[in-house]
Amino acid sequence: MAKIKAIRGMNDILPEQTPVWQYLEKTVKEVVSIYGYNEIRMPIVEQTNLFKRSIGEVTDIVEKEMYTFEDRNGESLTLRPEGTASCVRAAEEHGLLFNQMQRFWYQGPMFRYERPQKGRYRQFHQIGVETFGMSGSDIDAEIILLSARLWERLGLLDCVTLQLNSLGSNEARANYKDALVAYLSERKSQLDEDSLKRLETNPLRILDSKNPDTQALLNDAPVLSDYLDEESQSHFSELTSILDEAGIAYEINPRLVRGLDYYCKTVFEWVTDKLGAQGTVCAGGRYDGLVKQLGGRETPAVGFAMGVERLILLLETLDLIPNEVRQTFDLYLAAESKGLQSKVILVAERVREHCPGIRVRVHCGGLKNIKQKAEQTGAPIVLLIKESDNHELCGSIWHNNEPIFDLSESEILSSVVECHNA
Repeated sequence: MAKIKAIRGMNDILPEQTPVWQYLEKTVKEVVSIYGYNEIRMPIVEQTNLFKRSIGEVTDIVEKEMYTFEDRNGESLTLRPEGTASCVRAAEEHGLLFNQMQRFWYQGPMFRYERPQKGRYRQFHQIGVETFGMSGSDIDAEIILLSARLWERLGLLDCVTLQLNSLGSNEARANYKDALVAYLSERKSQLDEDSLKRLETNPLRILDSKNPDTQALLNDAPVLSDYLDEESQSHFSELTSILDEAGIAYEINPRLVRGLDYYCKTVFEWVTDKLGAQGTVCAGGRYDGLVKQLGGRETPAVGFAMGVERLILLLETLDLIPNEVRQTFDLYLAAESKGLQSKVILVAERVREHCPGIRVRVHCGGLKNIKQKAEQTGAPIVLLIKESDNHELCGSIWHNNEPIFDLSESEILSSVVECHNA
């Protein structure tokens, strides 16, 4: 009978990998907590219309990439392809938005049917930050500073670059879109197939085309900044002033856009040149139109999302995983003889009780290969439980495969705690 394998593009996270994931998640939680953000958890399955209304029916995500199915009641459901729409739906449904200011963060799996490649999968994980009810540039600056502090904690700040742009108001963006379409329509013969399709459905997305010929064609195209309204210019100027005062370096990228109409004013990305084509590690922006688009009252909002797999790939590529993260255990406990194995279990319980946080593994299932198994765990301390000549319990502390000292039963616990604290 053939073995059943994981679905292509949906990967297992194995025990040797999970400490790195836990390290990243723990660091994120610490950073968002000091900024006063509260965690929100949404279901991974939503009504399909949520994403059709938020992302748009004429997009690659909705047309080609969503995992959509009918349940037993004939209702169309979708595995969430992104977190923002779900967060807006949850906050609106539970009355958390109108006349309120909210700061949320979330983490979890997202799903898109696309060609798997390094750093891009069909089940992928995102960490997102969303804020509601604040329209000023100060909150835009705050979430950018939050992300910068996270890069600093992870040792990535010198390896990523902040790119900024402003999309302006809805009217300004619409005027620019008309000008861009007019320019490109006169040059249709020079556009690739993907850009020709976007010209009809989502022309702003042509600006971030990866085709070098298209990018060359855009050199003489109208520039979005020339169409910005006064308020958007002021908003963007205030944002860059705050970032300047905070010492955050950035590049203004006039071709940085979002293809969805509910985005406005600030958009930003953190990019790196260390991962080849998959260079964006975090993307965000202001989406003041989304809450109303999903049936709520008009509510200013800004947020970002980052890909966990891509961040872990970056940390591993740059060798920025602290050694202690991969060290799974602090202490390995084993018995010298078969009759002492039950005693070892009880000693381990005493150690855990008196030294909270210590990670202990007990050698179970026999007495073979104790040193080899201890080495595999990476535990720096090995405690071998023995019996003295007068049949009293005692122990021997080993470090780096060398015995350090022997202990009486009364000394075992205090010595383990002392070694662990050292």
